[in-house]
Amino acid sequence: MANPVIHFEVAGKDGPALQEFYRSVFDWTIDASNPMNYGVIASSGEGGIGGGVTASQDGTTMVTFYVQVDDLQAALDKAEAAGGKTVMPPMDIPGGPKIAQFTDPEGNCIGLTSGT
Repeated sequence: MANPVIHFEVAGKDGPALQEFYRSVFDWTIDASNPMNYGVIASSGEGGIGGGVTASQDGTTMVTFYVQVDDLQAALDKAEAAGGKTVMPPMDIPGGPKIAQFTDPEGNCIGLTSGT
């Protein structure tokens, strides 16, 4: 698959409660021992991808998947040309890859990552 989905994220009002929910339902190991209390889920099993469970900054709930692309800005430009809207320009994540986000024409949030 060109531009594979490599990460997912579940966010809501109470990050620790969501982390406990997904731990109990799927037996996921979730590590939130970082300054952002971001619950990191390592990929496991054949075909599985890693993800995260966290509190959203504005209290809204959302599920986002991240697609790996070569050029974040070019992908945002392409999404906007097709009717999407940039909601997060390219930014560095401490200790992680650069990311960006856009919404599709229906308002679904899609993440992008450079993978590096």
